[in-house]
Amino acid sequence: MSDFFRSSILGLAFSAAVAAGAAQAADLPSKKGAPPAPIAPSITWFDVAVSIKGMTDYNFRGISQTDRKPAIQGGVELQFYNNLFYLGVYGSNVDLVTRPDAEIDFYGGIRPKFGDLAFDFGIWQYYYPGEKAYYDAALVQWTPKNTDFTEVYGKVSYTFAESLTVGGNVYYAWDWLGTGASGTYASITAKYMLPFLEGLAVSGEFGHYWLGTTNQAIWSTTPPTNLPDYNYWNAGVSYTWKNVTADLRYHDTDLSKKECFLNTTDPRGIITGNGQSKWCGAAFVATLSFDITASSLGVFAK
Repeated sequence: MSDFFRSSILGLAFSAAVAAGAAQAADLPSKKGAPPAPIAPSITWFDVAVSIKGMTDYNFRGISQTDRKPAIQGGVELQFYNNLFYLGVYGSNVDLVTRPDAEIDFYGGIRPKFGDLAFDFGIWQYYYPGEKAYYDAALVQWTPKNTDFTEVYGKVSYTFAESLTVGGNVYYAWDWLGTGASGTYASITAKYMLPFLEGLAVSGEFGHYWLGTTNQAIWSTTPPTNLPDYNYWNAGVSYTWKNVTADLRYHDTDLSKKECFLNTTDPRGIITGNGQSKWCGAAFVATLSFDITASSLGVFAK
């Protein structure tokens, strides 16, 4: 047999062996297997959030609600379908001119979220049990008998790279503090998580309050009053460790002491006769809060 035919026969045999090996390998199961089925996102159908706070002053949009004294606050919120819908109640001690026993708030709404874009729409009821109209020594009525009021609100926020969150908020009350005046508050907010220490953040807010004219029917001797609009801002630093957050914040407004008195009816301004209040001035407020959800403890979690 010539060398040419011998080489041709060996080449054909080698090709056949390779082809047979390839066919046999094709019959073996793949090590990778079938692609895994997509995992459906976990849904928490029901959850309970609890919040407890202690602060050196209850400052609400730039105005002290506790006569510059400390406050203890707490609340419970029911959350449904991954916190899309919510209902809550919140309470705080207060020291206001109408001397209510406390402030108790009821609220509810919806929080749609689309990736890093989040919305919050709801309604908030402020309730002040046990309050009474304030009369001076001459029996002149200075406040409504009932300062309960309701707000509707809308909020939006966007988070960049999980570190910077910016937002905007609008609140509207058609009967602010029972005075008959409308109240519209709008603000912008920002929070930045500092990169060198997990849980440490700086944040701030700038807002404006548009207030209307009081209703003469509320008071027997006081004519309608145009309540002064004002700017409010705060800035502070916070640190969160697990469920505990410590916050130190500066609050201030551009209200004068006389304008502050018109918006608060601070009893000192009535008793002294100077018609002024310090409740709206600069304030540093320290807050320590504890927040936890039932799902974080394994309750109600899927």
